Amino acid sequence: MSKKKGLSAEEKRTRMMEIFFETKDVFQLKDMEKIAPKEKGITAMSVKEVLQSLVDDGMVDCERIGTSNYYWAFPSKALHVRKRKLEVLESQVSEGNQKHTNLQKSIEKAKIGRHETEERTMLAKELSSLRDQREQLKAEVEEYKECDPQVVEEIHKGKVFEKIQRPFMIHSTN
Repeated sequence: MSKKKGLSAEEKRTRMMEIFFETKDVFQLKDMEKIAPKEKGITAMSVKEVLQSLVDDGMVDCERIGTSNYYWAFPSKALHVRKRKLEVLESQVSEGNQKHTNLQKSIEKAKIGRHETEERTMLAKELSSLRDQREQLKAEVEEYKECDPQVVEEIHKGKVFEKIQRPFMIHSTN
């Protein structure tokens, strides 16, 4: 006997959308709870949750009429949503390309005033070596930090303070 594997949330959402697109009809929750398990294998217990997630994402429309909620999604709406999203993404791409060209132009302008000279190359090497030296010195200072007189004194004060407090703590607990 092989156990049936449950559907993922995304599979349930896709199958629920297929119901709407295939029927092109308006449903109530109780109708969906009957149709979804039969046609698409979505458990009746999860229909409400899946439907609500689709409503929250704007993929399914919901309207309360009287005491009932009606749900619908038509393929044309999905197409319009995709077109709008595509337009937004295309505008973002064009803006990104524009920024890229502007940055390339500003880089070219900056390079015009900076010619590679021996002095510039030498100063860049010196800067690099000074940075390396600074990192080495920082590492050395960190290595000798525990021998720093101030740090040793603070540690010693802490131990002396503990020795002074210890007898009082013993007496206060009795």
